[in-house]
Amino acid sequence: MKGVINMAFSIDELTRKAKDMANLAADKTKDAAELVKINVAIAGEQKEIDKNYRILGEWFVNEYEGEIPDAVRATVEAVNASKAKIAELEASKPVKEEAVPEEEEETDGGKKCPICGAESDSKFCPQCGAPMGE
Repeated sequence: MKGVINMAFSIDELTRKAKDMANLAADKTKDAAELVKINVAIAGEQKEIDKNYRILGEWFVNEYEGEIPDAVRATVEAVNASKAKIAELEASKPVKEEAVPEEEEETDGGKKCPICGAESDSKFCPQCGAPMGE
């Protein structure tokens, strides 16, 4: 009889330990999910900061074109070189038959962004942040 009681006690203890381990695993999973959720939110906010810095930088470069301080001149020159390279690459693209002629760049909603095609009457594209041109 003693062996049966010990065996029942061992099964009950084993069941309790299994439940404890399952609860611990569930808690760790919840913690990991919460950490992922927080990290995603942080990454979203960082992306928003980066977008706003880009807009500020583009505004600064366009607004103070001839008055760029020496501290940022090399960066502005690198940006301008990249813009020139992009323009060169854009020009080397094969022309599609349904391409819109240059005269039709302005639409009823304002200017058409040269990068993403969004329409706006602002100085910078609301979609991608690119300068809309004069």
